[in-house]
Amino acid sequence: MPFASVTKVADADFPTRWGHFRILGFEGVIENPAACNDNIPPPAIRVEGAVALVMGDVHAAPPIVRIHSQCLTGDVFHSLRCDCRQQFELAMALITDEGTGIMLYEQQEGRGIGLMAKLRAYELQDKGLDTIEANLELGYEADCRHFELPAQILKQMGITEVRLITNNPEKVEALELAGIKVIERISAEVPSEPTNERYLQTKREKMGHLVS
Repeated sequence: MPFASVTKVADADFPTRWGHFRILGFEGVIENPAACNDNIPPPAIRVEGAVALVMGDVHAAPPIVRIHSQCLTGDVFHSLRCDCRQQFELAMALITDEGTGIMLYEQQEGRGIGLMAKLRAYELQDKGLDTIEANLELGYEADCRHFELPAQILKQMGITEVRLITNNPEKVEALELAGIKVIERISAEVPSEPTNERYLQTKREKMGHLVS
């Protein structure tokens, strides 16, 4: 889904416990977006938001980049149903150790289905479905994300080559298709918990994620 426009709407100082960043806000406008659920008509225009946390000189060499989808349950509430928070913290630590890098944080809760639908999917998972089966049972695609907005943000920032922190080959493919070369894939694998072992197994076996 090509964006009609991608606009930087904010750029501010942003100290964190990991180190000092700039926080940049971006909005992308999609006209006539495709539906993720055939039972829910999409709006004529959809606005997607994303944040870029930028540390150091990201133009001196291909920077470390993480494309991270918002996960309220994991990132904020420290859920052990997924590995999202651990992946976020791993990426922030790697960027800080390097002294430069970009964390791209997308508003794509539940692989793009939204928070309430994600919680309904949790209910179905409690009844035995895996994360993909639950999304499909609710009428959604297994994954509604396409990663075009992070690619456009990187291009606006003048970034043409990256070292990408990910276990998801689709993120690598999305950047490459957009003209951004991924010169290195850095693993985002983190230790599993008994509560998320099936979740990780599903990502590995059904979504092709590079996890053991």
